[in-house]
Amino acid sequence: MPAPVPEKPLLRALAGEAVWPPPMWLMRQAGRYLPEYREVRAEAGDFITLCTTPELAAEVTLQPIRRYGMDGAILFSDILMVPWAMGQPLRFAEGEGPVLAPVRDAAAIAALEPGAVLQRAAPIFETVRLTRAMLEAQAPRTTLIGFAGSPFTVACYMVEGRGSRDFATTRGLAYADPGLFGKLIRSLVEATAEYLLAQAAAGAEALMLFDSWAGLLAPSQFRRWVIEPTATLVRLLKKARPDLPVIGFPRLAGPLLAEYAQRTGVQCLGVDTGMDLRWAAGAVQPRQALQGNLDPQALIAGGIALEAEARSILGAMRGRPFIFNLGHGIEKVTPPEHVAALVRLVRAG
Repeated sequence: MPAPVPEKPLLRALAGEAVWPPPMWLMRQAGRYLPEYREVRAEAGDFITLCTTPELAAEVTLQPIRRYGMDGAILFSDILMVPWAMGQPLRFAEGEGPVLAPVRDAAAIAALEPGAVLQRAAPIFETVRLTRAMLEAQAPRTTLIGFAGSPFTVACYMVEGRGSRDFATTRGLAYADPGLFGKLIRSLVEATAEYLLAQAAAGAEALMLFDSWAGLLAPSQFRRWVIEPTATLVRLLKKARPDLPVIGFPRLAGPLLAEYAQRTGVQCLGVDTGMDLRWAAGAVQPRQALQGNLDPQALIAGGIALEAEARSILGAMRGRPFIFNLGHGIEKVTPPEHVAALVRLVRAG
């Protein structure tokens, strides 16, 4: 008889179980703060090559699992691989971040090819398959998480053409020409659904939607461009894969987190550093999991500050479905030994 499949703490938490000590993983846990990542990054030569070379991307995904034993392994990729696969020119400039050819008119939107995503992103799905096989052999209790950017946040980069502190051009377009902006959002919903379902078919066991710039929007715009497209996207995912848990992360949503939780259909809410976890717990359903929300700066500081913040989070979340994480991604200056200390703290409950 085949050996029984080990239980996966992260999937249990996503199903609404109050697992203790809580499962944990960290956003950007595979990345520049790890010396082993920097070696692979140098071998790849450029970032897009790294994301689209399955052997290298799978290795990077597994590095923090080998080092720390995290309960979640998140696919190493980037939220801008969807517009890249739709045909929008993209490059990552050293010290500058992503640079794209801006999409700001009907012709530019018409030139996008949502139907090409599955073909162009095929190497990413191969990374998922390879990573899942490696996890089953090396870390069978670890859940593989696929992800994409939520439509609004991806649209921010597509319209702006680069990163921004306020994405004023994108927000202005959404007000000035909601019909045009809505066309871009609908195209992204369609492409993102196919992209995520292909990740699931390749072996991703849970999915996460990153809406990093959701908090820039006024409430009416948040409902229109964050909640409504996310709800549509989740419906498409659930129609095809009703068993697949989805984590939504509407960063800086504030009190609109409650409405997002109720209307989008996600099983788990990612909570940013600025949110009070006790308030968040009272704003969502008891079986709806929360994920978060340690300040990345506390992880950099380490020592007494890190211990105090981690214990505060653990104390607030005991007895409910919860996944320990950061409130934003790991910073590149984070000492790896501080991450190891955090893992020990969380494992001790």
